[in-house]
Amino acid sequence: MSDYDHITTEKVVAEHEASSRVFAGVLSEMRELSKKKPEATLNKRKVFIVNRVLGDLQAFLEDEPEGKYLDLLDDEDLPQNSDAVLVMVQYEKALVAFRARYQGRVRGHMDWLTEERIRS
Repeated sequence: MSDYDHITTEKVVAEHEASSRVFAGVLSEMRELSKKKPEATLNKRKVFIVNRVLGDLQAFLEDEPEGKYLDLLDDEDLPQNSDAVLVMVQYEKALVAFRARYQGRVRGHMDWLTEERIRS
């Protein structure tokens, strides 16, 4: 058995690394829009773009304890900029918790806790 409480997979780490970078950029842009016009409504195209990124995150976060709080943006009742940022901040916090859960010291340095990395 492993000395670690939580272990993930290389596939999940790859999904996390690819999607979290894109998410950070989208969240940054949404924060700027929200500062300028918090009550402005997103158009369907922006909701589609944001939901594509959120959907990728949701795929590996849904089974985590924070997953029950993660929703996509409503593309029928279009959200305001500030509402979109609120939803996205929940994903941001879930990503922080994910990293805290699945990263740790492996042979003296911080790394993802996967079977491959622990055993190599």
